[in-house]
Amino acid sequence: MATSNAVAVWEGKLKDGKGSFKAQSGAFSGSFSFGTRFEGKKGSNPEELLAAAHAGCFSMALSAGLEKAGHPADRIETRAAVTLETVDGSPKVTRSALDVRGKVPGIDEPESPTICRSASSRIAAARRAPIRGRAVRSRLRIRKSCPIGAVR
Repeated sequence: MATSNAVAVWEGKLKDGKGSFKAQSGAFSGSFSFGTRFEGKKGSNPEELLAAAHAGCFSMALSAGLEKAGHPADRIETRAAVTLETVDGSPKVTRSALDVRGKVPGIDEPESPTICRSASSRIAAARRAPIRGRAVRSRLRIRKSCPIGAVR
């Protein structure tokens, strides 16, 4: 397995400083601030990156599970909502909720919860991240006749 790297830099005091992050691959970079992380201001934050990682890992794990069950997916879309809350005076990620939709030819609705639970247990991004041990609610809404571009 590969090692992935990213760099984050913070400049200045906590409330009026600024931060930036960049992936070693150069595929993504961005900036963040106290306001974007804790006050809901427009912009990115570290938790958004956790959400992207969780959604990406789950989509791949679910794809593998569906393929193993004989139902390769045409499309899987996973949305992750990572919640940051103050717990005992410190910010902590307390939840990562997943909403999954997919186009999976030939699958029966009763099979999907079992495959989703299995995928949840194999998510690399959640094994060592602060979201470990939290309830991950995932459900697969199957769209059998919907064109790939219209899956929402």
